[in-house]
Amino acid sequence: MDWLDYQEAYAGNGHTVVGNLKVLKEFESPQLGNRRDILVYLPPTYETGNKRYPVLYLHDGQNLFDETTSFAGEWQVDETMETLGQEGIEALVVGIPNAGLARLDEYSPFRDKRSGGLGDHYLDFIANNVKPLVDARFRTLTGREHTGIMGSSMGGLISLYAFFRHPETFGLAGALSPAFWFAKGAIYDTIKKAPYYPGRIYLDAGTREHGEGHWLITRNRSRQYYAGVRRMQRLLAKKGYRPRHDLLYVEEKWAQHEEVAWARRLPKAICFLLGDQ
Repeated sequence: MDWLDYQEAYAGNGHTVVGNLKVLKEFESPQLGNRRDILVYLPPTYETGNKRYPVLYLHDGQNLFDETTSFAGEWQVDETMETLGQEGIEALVVGIPNAGLARLDEYSPFRDKRSGGLGDHYLDFIANNVKPLVDARFRTLTGREHTGIMGSSMGGLISLYAFFRHPETFGLAGALSPAFWFAKGAIYDTIKKAPYYPGRIYLDAGTREHGEGHWLITRNRSRQYYAGVRRMQRLLAKKGYRPRHDLLYVEEKWAQHEEVAWARRLPKAICFLLGDQ
């Protein structure tokens, strides 16, 4: 399979990518019956030694590295990793683009009205197709304790689910502004019944997830949103995940449900998940 430099894969002007990114075009998912590009960010010291690195798998790959391809702004993952690399925190970041109209179907194992339900197939694709592909091509630390999965909103929901659904693969999970409300909160009962698995979990939310519209309506909806994330934090703590050791919950005042907020909180999430690696 032919991995291309980012600039070769996506010709044109206006790209905001920094650092070393590789792209595999049109990688097929037999579980989902579709194709998508796979993006891999390589840390600053990758080309100068033989070191192996932890790996973070991130959803909504279009929004991670490049303003040009993003839906509503980028996460600035590449800039963040370049900065953290100067502090000795390095990892490969694998960006998995969403499937457009099928995003809601793929990002939840639960059905909600007319969407959701393909989450297990999507995670099988990552665990059994994407991860072996990345491990075979790049110098990775393959153990679960060095492998994380992260996303925002619905991507946060499927990331926490993945930690418990595929404990043999993922020992780190990051859920930014997670949509735990989806499918009438089915995730809570699932996590409650799941066994304890060692690892680290990062959760966060903003206090203005629903924006700055009518103050009473949006404030109440936002309170319900971050109250749902607090509820999950309490559930996980009761399960045995120790706050600030295995489990970190961050609540950002005034932050809304948007890429710029997730980009702002991303360094804290990565430092918590990878800080001692």
